[in-house]
Amino acid sequence: MKAIIYCRVSTTKDTQETSLSRQEEELLNLAKKHDFEVVKVILEQASGYDLERDGILELLDLIKEKDIKVVLIQDETRLGRGNAKIAILHCILKEKVQLYSISNNGQLELSESDSMVLSIVGMVEEYQRKLHNIKIKRGMQRAVEKGYRPEKNLINQGANGGRERIEVPIEEIVRLRKNELTFAEIAATLRGFGYNISKATVHRRYKEHMESIAE
Repeated sequence: MKAIIYCRVSTTKDTQETSLSRQEEELLNLAKKHDFEVVKVILEQASGYDLERDGILELLDLIKEKDIKVVLIQDETRLGRGNAKIAILHCILKEKVQLYSISNNGQLELSESDSMVLSIVGMVEEYQRKLHNIKIKRGMQRAVEKGYRPEKNLINQGANGGRERIEVPIEEIVRLRKNELTFAEIAATLRGFGYNISKATVHRRYKEHMESIAE
C-alpha cells in the first residue's frame, strides 16, 4: 500500500531538527516492517495549533490525488494540537486513510475522547449534507409551484442531459426572480437541475442582465 510519512516539530532549534530526523528514521522502519510503499516524506517545523502549514496542506492534497492508503506519524499530536488535531484527523479518516504510529507500533489507537469528538463531527457533517439537499429540494418544489417547468425551459437537454451544464440560463433566472425566489433559492433550484452555479453567480448574472436592459 502507498504511504506518506509525516514528521513535525514545533520550533527550528537544533535539538528539534534532531528530533525530526529521528522521527523520519523510525517511521521509515515502521513502513518497512508493514511493507508499505513510502511515496513521500514530509518534514515540517511549525506549531501544531496552526492549520495553515505547508506540510499538512500538502499531505491532505496527496491523500486525495495519489491513492494514498496510509499515513505514518510518531503520534497523533504530530498532526496537530487541540482543535487543529481533530480537524486534521477528521479530514484524513473520512478519506478512508489508515493512520499508523510509532507510539502504537502499528495502527493508531485514538483516545476515547478523540473518538467521541470525531463521531460528533461526522454526525454534524452528515446532517449539514442532509440540510443542503433539503434546501435544494424545497427550492425546486417552490419553483415548480410558481409555474417553473424545467423540461420546457432549460437548455442543454436531450443528448447532453446527464452532463454538467456550463451555460447559465439567464431567462430562467429572470423568470424565477419574478416569481419572488431569492438568489439563494434560484441557485439551489438550478443546481438541482444540473447547473453548477452559486448564489453569487446568479446575482451577478441577473444584475448584468438588468443593466444591459436598462441601457
